[in-house]
Amino acid sequence: MRYLVISDIHGNLEALDAVLGAMRAQGFDHALVLGDLVGYGADPNAVVDRVRSLEPLSIIRGNHDKVASGLENGDSFNLVARSAVQWTYEMLTPENLDYLLKLPAGPIAVDDKVEICHGSPFDEDAYIFDELDALRAFETSTRPVCLFGHTHVAIAYRRLPDRLEMPAGPGDTDQVRLPINGDARYLVNVGSVGQPRDGDPRAAAGIVDTAAGTIELHRVRYAVEEAQRKIRLAGLPEVLARRLGLGR
Repeated sequence: MRYLVISDIHGNLEALDAVLGAMRAQGFDHALVLGDLVGYGADPNAVVDRVRSLEPLSIIRGNHDKVASGLENGDSFNLVARSAVQWTYEMLTPENLDYLLKLPAGPIAVDDKVEICHGSPFDEDAYIFDELDALRAFETSTRPVCLFGHTHVAIAYRRLPDRLEMPAGPGDTDQVRLPINGDARYLVNVGSVGQPRDGDPRAAAGIVDTAAGTIELHRVRYAVEEAQRKIRLAGLPEVLARRLGLGR
């Protein structure tokens, strides 16, 4: 099975369309969506519509989805994020608002090899920033491959019986392909579609091929300037437009 893995789209239609075009050329059987469809970007409804049309095999909610749908308040967000998510709430159609409201919490087991979560397998809103966080995640994950999002940073951890490795991380600008070895477990963030924060402004996505035993991390160029123009036209905070060009 070839799974397309996408996370943290954050209302960026240009990035999502570029990723879907590139990944359809690569070929995939089903999509896995790891949350945060909305927030920050100027096209929340179009993004939710695109995701719904994918008919994901598995999809979970992110923290911005919870706040944008009214399930939680935004007290934990900074002023910029709170402003954007309030705007998003006001823009969402009733149908898309209901869709976000009903998204399930992670983690979810996709099959006997793969599970997905937004933040971590031990807490859907917790961030995995370093090796200590990764070790805790390995202790609570239930499948050989655990896919996560939330940090907007493409990275992969590999747990072997005697050590922890990081075979991919920030600075890997070309396609990365990791073999899924039988004696190893993997904790992988394919990066953010709509708002990368690893210094590379290109959209990020992944392919997990359980038959071939590989995990691929991809970067895709998209029309950043158009996404920035829409953010400014919507009256969203200027910093949300500028950061798209920086990948920060």
